[in-house]
Amino acid sequence: MFSKSFVGLALLAALLATPAMADDGHNHGAAPSALAGPVFPRFAAASELFELVGMLNGKQLTVYVDRFDDNAPVKAAHVELEIGGAKVTLKERADGEFEGTLASDLAEGVTPVTATIAAGGETDILAADLDIHGDVHDTSAQGRSPKVYAAGVAVILAVLFALVWLRHRVSTAPRAGGAA
Repeated sequence: MFSKSFVGLALLAALLATPAMADDGHNHGAAPSALAGPVFPRFAAASELFELVGMLNGKQLTVYVDRFDDNAPVKAAHVELEIGGAKVTLKERADGEFEGTLASDLAEGVTPVTATIAAGGETDILAADLDIHGDVHDTSAQGRSPKVYAAGVAVILAVLFALVWLRHRVSTAPRAGGAA
């Protein structure tokens, strides 16, 4: 049926045809750098006048406010937040950057945020949600995909099957010569 050289070549091909072990997105370029610090809960809102992005670090709030039409930082604004049932008046730290401190920690879950912004004779109210949750660990980069291991196991099983089949063929093959 099959010659020994064909089986040998098939066995060699199976041994050499191992699955690629590169991670998803591997492009031979430099690996992307990991985040240098923690990612804090954030919220964002926009209206026809303003857009804001807020960040919560413990009880410390940092809010960035820009004009919607040209993305310019809002200067000399009065910014007040209602968050978790408490009002917090923010102080301007730099153009478009405001800070404030919560009286108490917020509970885990989704907390509504309402921002009142008054700047240059214009006032607007923006609404957002702040999602606070426990530590979530990203496991996507921890080890190889189960598909990679399954492919490796499949190759090993194919090689073992070929070896068993080859041994069976050799042991049951008729032998040349005979008793005289």
